[in-house]
Amino acid sequence: MGSIRSRLALLLVVSIVGVVVLAALVSWRVLERPDRRSFAATFAEEVRIVASVLRQDPSAAARHGIRTGPPPGGEDDGELAREARGVQKILARQGNPMQVLILQDTDGARRLALEYEPGEWAYLTYPAPPPSARAPLVFYLGLVILGALAIALIAATMMTRPLRMLDEAVGAIGPDGLLPHVEERGPAEVRETAAALNRLSTRLRNAMESRMRLVAAAGHDLRTPMTRMRLRAEFLPDEDREVWLRDLSELDRIADSAIRLVREEVAGPEGRERVDLAALTGEIVDELDEIGMRVAQNGKMADAAVNARPLAIKRALRNLIENACIHGGGGTVSVQADGPRLRVVIGDEGPGIPAELLDRVFEPFFRVDPARRKSAPGAGLGLAIAREIIEQEGGTLTIANRPSGGLEQVVSLPAA
Repeated sequence: MGSIRSRLALLLVVSIVGVVVLAALVSWRVLERPDRRSFAATFAEEVRIVASVLRQDPSAAARHGIRTGPPPGGEDDGELAREARGVQKILARQGNPMQVLILQDTDGARRLALEYEPGEWAYLTYPAPPPSARAPLVFYLGLVILGALAIALIAATMMTRPLRMLDEAVGAIGPDGLLPHVEERGPAEVRETAAALNRLSTRLRNAMESRMRLVAAAGHDLRTPMTRMRLRAEFLPDEDREVWLRDLSELDRIADSAIRLVREEVAGPEGRERVDLAALTGEIVDELDEIGMRVAQNGKMADAAVNARPLAIKRALRNLIENACIHGGGGTVSVQADGPRLRVVIGDEGPGIPAELLDRVFEPFFRVDPARRKSAPGAGLGLAIAREIIEQEGGTLTIANRPSGGLEQVVSLPAA
């Protein structure tokens, strides 16, 4: 009963049924009572005439088939007594007071006994009163309630359909945080809300595209000074030249990755392709090994493919593996099957993270030990960026301390 639809339906049903019940009660009072009173008045008139005739000529009873006799034995029941009192009251108001009893025989036939003279009784056939209008009234009232319920449900459904449209649109927000276009139809208030959501979506999309262009421009602008630095490095002594060229190659790789990553972001879901996680983690391990980081891959799965943006998922996994190498003194990487999903498990040999700080590790710029900033480079963004990318690809990232020591980072992604 918490939805707007159910509340509207209940309000409509209560309103319609309330009006109908009130009308039914009024009809009951107006129609039911006059029927019984008119029946009693008609029969009271017949009793008056019979009593008057028999007082003037007692022998008329035989000619008209009216049975006379001694006073009736026994007592009439409650309902018949009420009907008899009704006839007596009418006779008394007409100036003909007399005792009247209504009796019912064993076969169900009804008789009216009237004392037309003291000790002299006449017996008339007393028909059953007209049928009560209650039963059909209740039947029609039930039909009205059912009809009101159906009408209320249909009306509530039509009234809340635009709201469901908005709810579906908000529920369809993708991992990129953008809203799909919402149709601007329905009542004025709903149209205004849909238009506001569309304007918000447009602003968000423009802001994201602007951010992407800025990153791409920055990566592109880095190429020129890096090219000059590479030329100058050629004139350095051999031992220095190798270090400079290696660092410049790393910077060039980062700039190229930034540009390609922006292109993947702009492409959205269309930029996804089949990625072999085992081969990708192996590639990352080799790259980190070349720059002196201690990391190893435990086995390789034959089929470990996912549908993802290649550079984005590589950046996320590289951040996590680098985190294990830098803060954990070395790491291990393995790819495992987990039903319809694949898991990338990254372990390290470090001290782990205090349990009370585990919930904060994904906060941007958060560092477990700020005092280690100089010895362990980084801005505290790696885990935040990694989780955002993984969630955009439909996956999850969890971090926990291992019972044997060290930290375990687990990435779960749907298999292709």
